[in-house]
Amino acid sequence: MKAIELEKSYNPKDFEDRIYAEWVQTGCFKPASDKDSPVHECYLGKSKKSSVSKYTVVIPPPNVTGVLHMGHGLNNTLQDIVVRYHRMKGDDTLWIPGTDHAGIATQNVVEKQL
Repeated sequence: MKAIELEKSYNPKDFEDRIYAEWVQTGCFKPASDKDSPVHECYLGKSKKSSVSKYTVVIPPPNVTGVLHMGHGLNNTLQDIVVRYHRMKGDDTLWIPGTDHAGIATQNVVEKQL
């Protein structure tokens, strides 16, 4: 087996655009009940309609206004708990990245840096 030498530091530009495009193309951000989802038939069968409850959590983007703190860790942990809970209940669950929730604070920090 040939050894693979890894770069000393991670460069997200080498991977993330390609991987994200693949996720979008394969429907990773669609819940299983969506007829266009690649897992639709796995969960629902070809002719069945979804009668399960739907549950969605939108993940805010990283905080650009400062250093991450315990509150961020708590928030992510609680999101993970409720998403897993709803999946275990059989709900059609989607946990998806969202939009900025702190636009005014972000704008303030960016303007100060300019």
